[in-house]
Amino acid sequence: MPSTTSSREDTMATVAYAQLPTPVGALHVAVSEDGLVATGWRPLRVGLDEVHDPDRTAFVLGELSRYFAGELKAFETPIDWGLMSGSRLAVLRALHGVPYGKVVTYGELARLSGTSVPARGIGSIMGSNPIPIVVPCHRVLAAAGLGGFSGGVGVETKRWLLTHEGYLQPSLLDL
Repeated sequence: MPSTTSSREDTMATVAYAQLPTPVGALHVAVSEDGLVATGWRPLRVGLDEVHDPDRTAFVLGELSRYFAGELKAFETPIDWGLMSGSRLAVLRALHGVPYGKVVTYGELARLSGTSVPARGIGSIMGSNPIPIVVPCHRVLAAAGLGGFSGGVGVETKRWLLTHEGYLQPSLLDL
């Protein structure tokens, strides 16, 4: 999985925005010169100068379309980690390695990240994850259940994503 770290001291960074309709609502993306900066269910603003560049967003939109169609299990979209730092960056990088259809608990992710962030802190980082779906915070569960989810329509979006990936069985309502 390619990943890039940005060096913003030398150049003026820009971002291109786009959106994609999905089964869990319109997903917005923000892509810098170095890679994906943000995804979310609301219009994004990441503090970089905006450019109109459909070519820049085409790859991630294609991958997301294939993911939601059930055709993609591993994203190759480069991530621009340059707007993150410290423990948050370490936790999100560890999360990025959790594969399709697998889950970890908040405590397991704390251990995987090599940080001293407690499970509650991991929950806060998940709630502010700037790149849901591609950096799969929906794959992080509480020790005794699904836990929370701040994207889309909340835990129902998390349930849909985990069912889509085959971790959860469809309910009667899904059939």
